[in-house]
Amino acid sequence: MPSRFVWRPSSLRLVAVVGGALCIGLAGLNTHAQTKPANGAIYTCIDAQGRLLSSDRPIAECRDRPQRVLGPTGTVRQIVPPPPSPEEREREAARQREASEAATRLAEERRREALLLMRYPDEAAHQRTRAAAIAQVQSVIDSARAHAQTLERERQRIEEEMAFYRKDPASTPPALKQRLAQNAKQRQLQAQFLADQEREKARIEERFDAELRTLRRLWATADADAGAAGAPR
Repeated sequence: MPSRFVWRPSSLRLVAVVGGALCIGLAGLNTHAQTKPANGAIYTCIDAQGRLLSSDRPIAECRDRPQRVLGPTGTVRQIVPPPPSPEEREREAARQREASEAATRLAEERRREALLLMRYPDEAAHQRTRAAAIAQVQSVIDSARAHAQTLERERQRIEEEMAFYRKDPASTPPALKQRLAQNAKQRQLQAQFLADQEREKARIEERFDAELRTLRRLWATADADAGAAGAPR
């Protein structure tokens, strides 16, 4: 059984000096104390009631507070902190998750930058790729605009046919009305498609602008590193 003793300090001075004399007086203060452990380590702490406790092993009464580990001469070998609370464990786990996610994001960013440098060794290469991407989407936009004009001309022809029945709208052939409704639906869809393509073009422009800003920084860094490597020492 581990040795225990309770000590109530009567003055601040006694508190200050008791640490150094603690190990020396342990045997005399507790007649039931066992032989000192082989490594000479003694655990001490102040429990919740303000009592000074000691043992040759971690003290259960002080599991929620720091414990000092003393050597044979009373020297503090280490301070054993209390185990973290559930809230502290959760905060630490959250901190580690955030650190891991940040490291993953940084590694992914470095990988993307390396790929950019491999794909675009200079600004001219980047500009050629940009022009090709814009030309491709612009071709789709031009075709869509031409189709929208065709639909508009068709609408005009249908309305010219319907003008014949203006005096008696009830006599308008259902097929003619259906053609007009279908034309309106197609023009609406075509307008939406054109708007989507214009947004896609703007998105491509923004992407290449962002890439170019990153590439200019990477090119400058690479040039500086190359200059430093070639400088005389």
